[in-house]
Amino acid sequence: MQIIIINGPNLNLVGEREPDIYGVIGFDQYIPVLQAKFPDHTISYFQSNVEGELINQLHASRKEADAIVLNAGAYTHTSLAIGDAVASLQIPVIEVHMSNVFAREEIRHHSFISKYAKAVVCGMGLQSYEMAIRFLTASV
Repeated sequence: MQIIIINGPNLNLVGEREPDIYGVIGFDQYIPVLQAKFPDHTISYFQSNVEGELINQLHASRKEADAIVLNAGAYTHTSLAIGDAVASLQIPVIEVHMSNVFAREEIRHHSFISKYAKAVVCGMGLQSYEMAIRFLTASV
């Protein structure tokens, strides 16, 4: 299975930013760990702080990937456009959040993506990504 992890704004700072919420390991360290845990699958990674670039990557992933693990960051709660892009996909999308968004500010309780996602994983730190991939690969 070809899986792409797509991360949104500020997630390039994971490992540095708010370690009490996001931990101390960055994605440059974590992606190889995931690849080693799932050697029979291809896991690629894309991150952008720009909404339009995330939408472009979602569109491109329709033909490049079998599934998407998406953490749109704060755009989850504000972007109709990203929600629309996810709605247009024929491949499964798992919405992921490292923090428990329901234990945070009320604005983070709403997602424009969840309605179109096959599943939502939140509150498990980096392990949220592993859980999403385990779910995707178990149904292969």
